[in-house]
Amino acid sequence: MDAKSAILTAKKHFNDVFSEESIINIGLEEVRFDDTRKEWLITLGFSRPWEAQLGIPALARRPANEPRSYKVVKLKDHDGNLISITNRDVPTE
Repeated sequence: MDAKSAILTAKKHFNDVFSEESIINIGLEEVRFDDTRKEWLITLGFSRPWEAQLGIPALARRPANEPRSYKVVKLKDHDGNLISITNRDVPTE
């Protein structure tokens, strides 16, 4: 699997898992390949639905201080099967 395929597959799994939460502003943040384990680690950033309830339109530019969540989607390289979706903690400055 190449990086582009891994990204598309990760987004599909992510959207399937979180489909009932109406997550918005999904964006690619990071792509890594673990050559030892033959796994893709795709970090996706997104906004939670309660942010939208605060009147933030889905397509609007986000203020720099607005919270954003991150998840790492881990996939098997040979078939794209989902291994896990975990939190990605980002240090605050």
